[in-house]
Amino acid sequence: MKSNAPPPELPGIAVFAKAPVAGEVKTRLAATLGDEGAARLHERLVERALATALEARLGPVTLWCSPDESHPFFQRCARRDAVALRRQAGADLGERMHHAFEATPGPLLLIGSDCPALAPRDLHAAAEALRTRDAVFIPAEDGGYVLVGLARPDARVFADVPWGTAGVMARTRERLAAAAIPWHELGELWDVDRPEDYARMQSAGLVPEAVR
Repeated sequence: MKSNAPPPELPGIAVFAKAPVAGEVKTRLAATLGDEGAARLHERLVERALATALEARLGPVTLWCSPDESHPFFQRCARRDAVALRRQAGADLGERMHHAFEATPGPLLLIGSDCPALAPRDLHAAAEALRTRDAVFIPAEDGGYVLVGLARPDARVFADVPWGTAGVMARTRERLAAAAIPWHELGELWDVDRPEDYARMQSAGLVPEAVR
């Protein structure tokens, strides 16, 4: 018998990004690329994250901007990719992410722009996990995570997490367990933050043309 149940809701995808201001983004790569080169790399990584999100063809893709949406780069992204721009809001990364989940109806996958290895298949796997779990993560090799997905907003996930340290994912697991939130983890991926990460990206053939 054919089911009359509605199809599962596809999660939207939120891409978090800072404005590509030279000297303020990818600062640990400035010795290798210079401030301007590091900013150009940041732009290309944001563009790659948006392309990956759009290629997945899940729910709506939004670009969450810091400090606001006014930078010309963000405006170009909105015109080129037809994505909505949103302003990040909150005192720390946890508050900013929670705000994005609260502002988005339905399930949501949230990614940054530092992981060129992230692929549409990873987003599909995360979306599938949200059908049976309240939360899904792709841990990062540096101790953080490159994706978090929630079926619904829950501020407990982001409370008392030491953002910017190697203990982010470990503390998040503690928060999830304490709140009895069922979650799923996919395989680890790697971020591009340091010169050795840039070299790894070169070896993998993932360096955008504009910064080679």
